[in-house]
Amino acid sequence: MDKPASNSSPPRLLAQVVERVRYLHYSLRTEQAYVAWIRQFIRWHGLRHPREMGAPEVEAFLAHLANERRVSVATHRQALSALLFLYREVLGLKLPWLQELGRPVPKRRIPVVLTRDEVARVLAAMTGESALLARLLYGTGMRLHEGLSLRVKDVDFARHVIVVREAKGAKDRVVMLPRSLAEPLREQLARSHGTWTTDRAAGRPGVFLPHALERKYPRADQSWVWFWVFPSPVLSVDPRTGIERRHHLHEKRLQRDLKRAVTSVGMARMVSVHTLRHSFATHLLQAGTDIRTVQELLGHSDVSTTMIYTHVLKIAAGTTASPLDALAA
Repeated sequence: MDKPASNSSPPRLLAQVVERVRYLHYSLRTEQAYVAWIRQFIRWHGLRHPREMGAPEVEAFLAHLANERRVSVATHRQALSALLFLYREVLGLKLPWLQELGRPVPKRRIPVVLTRDEVARVLAAMTGESALLARLLYGTGMRLHEGLSLRVKDVDFARHVIVVREAKGAKDRVVMLPRSLAEPLREQLARSHGTWTTDRAAGRPGVFLPHALERKYPRADQSWVWFWVFPSPVLSVDPRTGIERRHHLHEKRLQRDLKRAVTSVGMARMVSVHTLRHSFATHLLQAGTDIRTVQELLGHSDVSTTMIYTHVLKIAAGTTASPLDALAA
């Protein structure tokens, strides 16, 4: 069981964590995750300062996560990364035991991939902005956050491309703009422009800009080109600045609507939004697209990550017959 702990936490140390994370331009999700894990680590050890602790305390906390809370390998690795960040980047401690902490090896799992017919059935069961966003993710291979955070300036109708900014690993890349989505996206931008016009007329703060661009270009946050392609219908408070402003659609909206669509068509599959990306990659390879092109479209730094889709194809292609079929013949 968890050790009893007080509701208080050392805000000064956590503030230092936040300051360092932002200095290194880590994402908001990483910031929130690191702060949460460091807070849990300190509370689990009775609010002792991390400087007073070392390898035994870190290993005890990680063992608690693995053995008692039974967290996944990915969660375990994230907690370890947060603690390593704390000791190395915030406390500035370069201790030998930091190098000796073992990282659990992530398990390579075969992704869930839908057939083209299954994708068509699910997409046909969706409506509104969720339907357009789902079609866009399947048609481009973008991750959910990449699609949600699209800015007006990054949709190039003339060249039929979309520029994905600040993707995983802080890398930009270019993906195709499906020609069948050109007109629906223009209609979406018209609706988005109406929201932008309302915000400007109301004198509301502009959208969030990355890497202090708001200070470099004082009016850019209120310009149309930086506005969201999929703006949220409601305002929300920016967790980093405390400013109430317009953000993009919340990720849970598409997750919820996709789940409903899968249920409505009677599909007994474990389908998530990321399944659309898996299906995009697999269907491209099925159509004869070379794996290096698929790697670039997905934004994978290593082609071995993209190779996982070839394993799905080998079995699905039916090139290796089951011995049972020989018996039946």
